[in-house]
Amino acid sequence: MDKSEGKTLVIIPTYNERENITNVLDAIMELGIENLDVLIIDDNSPDGTAQIVKAYQEKHPNVYLIERPGKMGLGTAYVQGFKFALERDYEYIMEMDADLSHDPQEIPNFLKAAQEADLVIGSRYLTGVNVINWPLRRLFLSVMASKYTKLITGMPIRDCTSGFKLFRRKVLESIPLDRIRSNGYSFQIEMNFKAWKRGFKIKEIPIIFYDRTVGSSKMNKKIMIEAALMVWKLKIASLFGKY
Repeated sequence: MDKSEGKTLVIIPTYNERENITNVLDAIMELGIENLDVLIIDDNSPDGTAQIVKAYQEKHPNVYLIERPGKMGLGTAYVQGFKFALERDYEYIMEMDADLSHDPQEIPNFLKAAQEADLVIGSRYLTGVNVINWPLRRLFLSVMASKYTKLITGMPIRDCTSGFKLFRRKVLESIPLDRIRSNGYSFQIEMNFKAWKRGFKIKEIPIIFYDRTVGSSKMNKKIMIEAALMVWKLKIASLFGKY
């Protein structure tokens, strides 16, 4: 890919990720991709994640940091990151977890796929079930959530809740970001749905998802319920031409 076509921004929300953040940043930097920047959005992590990022910035000027006053949620973090990217003319905008469950080595594959797609989704279920070390119950919930979402909305996506993805800027420019209110799984579903309904080309690529080895998961029952309700809200709104 000719990187002169545009810049790439990898957005990584964090909350208590001091044990992971240096490793994930190192892995991204070692790729040596030109015109690639990283934006960390930290929700006032009590463990000092932001301070570690600030120290990292001293040697890596392509790492940016937004510090927020408290835990404000994944969806609002990504929306803030999207606005940051659009204001600074990034062409490729990626979502990525901080805990190395998303392998930074896959980033070049996303950029390659983006040459023929507008939204690239890293799918855990495109070639079977590619999830490492998840409890069976959580794996079952994830698989069924994607099947449920696909059934209700009609989206031709196998992994509707994946948080490892790449948008071309024109997709984000077309979506009214200030109207996005969802978080967690439901945020991923909502963004996919709005891109699909606007006719953008979506491509899934296979990834292997590794469960975090340090730190704790942010998943909870409230996030799952929100996702289940979001599917119906999107379906009903689309029937009235509102998406």
